[in-house]
Amino acid sequence: MSLKKHILELRKRREKVQSGGGEKAIEKQQAMGKMTARERIQTILDADSFTEYDLFVEHEGRDFGMDKKELHGDGVIIGTGTIYGAPVCIYAQDFTVAGGSLGLMHARKITKIMDHALKMRVPLIGINDSGGARIQEGVNSLAGYGEIFYRNTLASGVIPQISVILGPCAGGAVYSPALTDFVFVVDNISKMFITGPNVIKTVLGEEISMEELGGARVHAEITGNAHFFAKSELECFDQLKKLISFIPWNNSTKAKVFPPKEPKFKGKIEDIIPSDPKQPYDVRDIVRAIVDDSDFFEIQELFAPNIVIGFGRMNGQTVGFVANQPLVLAGVLDCDSSDKAARFIRFCDAFNIPIITLEDMPGYLPGVDQEHAGVIRHGAKVLYAYSEASVPKVTVILRKAYGGGYIAMNSRHLGADFMFAWPTAEIAVMGPEGAANIIFKKEIEEAEDPDKMRQLKVQEYIERFANPYVAAAKGYIDSVIEPSETRALLLHAIEVSTNKVDPRPTKKHGIPPF
Repeated sequence: MSLKKHILELRKRREKVQSGGGEKAIEKQQAMGKMTARERIQTILDADSFTEYDLFVEHEGRDFGMDKKELHGDGVIIGTGTIYGAPVCIYAQDFTVAGGSLGLMHARKITKIMDHALKMRVPLIGINDSGGARIQEGVNSLAGYGEIFYRNTLASGVIPQISVILGPCAGGAVYSPALTDFVFVVDNISKMFITGPNVIKTVLGEEISMEELGGARVHAEITGNAHFFAKSELECFDQLKKLISFIPWNNSTKAKVFPPKEPKFKGKIEDIIPSDPKQPYDVRDIVRAIVDDSDFFEIQELFAPNIVIGFGRMNGQTVGFVANQPLVLAGVLDCDSSDKAARFIRFCDAFNIPIITLEDMPGYLPGVDQEHAGVIRHGAKVLYAYSEASVPKVTVILRKAYGGGYIAMNSRHLGADFMFAWPTAEIAVMGPEGAANIIFKKEIEEAEDPDKMRQLKVQEYIERFANPYVAAAKGYIDSVIEPSETRALLLHAIEVSTNKVDPRPTKKHGIPPF
């Protein structure tokens, strides 16, 4: 056979395999408002940058009639490409081929590209769209999931791992996304749950739809399993590509530095915070007033909104922001917001991203529900994450910093490199009203006008303790600054701490309060 015929044969075989499950299956996929696996990869990656591996891999199932079935590529596509020129490894489960079910060779393809990503030290992107384990292959399917989970864990903190849920992801399959750094979901397309509605109805007698049980909005708002929520696959891919532009390839490098830009924010930063300390404001306005181009990329926007996390750039360099949100529950820390902040802090620390903390919160959320939900354990995660982090850490106290909250939000006592406070900062063991009621209880009770006396004592407490100068006098605050000086001082702090060295005791690993 001539070389030309060999090439024609290759093209014919390639075209056949690339057709996935065939025209009807592809039409059914598109009728559900979903792209095919190949279209997804091509849309995410730079044009003509995708190189596919293991195109001709075939399944090894022989039982229950599997020996007579042809599953092109065994239902998953793997390869490498670039996003904005940055190399990535990627895999996408193909729902048109046996529902994207995971068998032995399917899993081996995924673990192969995972190993490749770890070896080459580049980000890994996994697109999940699968009916779950391939029952006909029995324990081989379960073994495949275990191999994937093991590699997720090995790669954690070494390379960024990103999961995109674009279809069903049920049973054991959900644990791989849960082990990765960022999870993307799309409204009315993404479904994640351990046990589906039918099992729940059989076991518990409860009826619930797939969307109500594990839809995109559920995981973006309630469970916190998803970090990014989109209305369409295209919007999701735009979010993913923007994320890639903010993060480094691996834990031995830093994120790409962009040309510096001045904030677009118009107005004065000091006008954002109301004169009444009890009035809320949107802390994201503060972030936009200080970051390059006023471009703030928020993460987990819909979950635990009483804390805000995300990426911005300072002088072109990626910085992670953690900020209390006075608009929601006065910015208190609770179980969910503690988990949200702690995980983000640990990601930033693992990937050499400086952390800026903007503090304005009255403490941890009190109440029986929170105590019984484990706010002690969850809240300790923030303390652990900040204390453990060795990247540059800068805190600006904007307003309230009471009690344990003051300590938890990257205080000097947890290793902050720079501590700044606005003149509006209130640093105290507790709020003025509560403190006055305890300290001056007897005087208030014995006064002719208890209410008037209470107000006088509250004001006395504010003047003596609820301000930044007592902490500054102890050296706990490096500088009390004008709001207009914030960006310049943050830029300086990050520049000064670029080569920070923070030696720690030798150990295998710590024991965080999971």
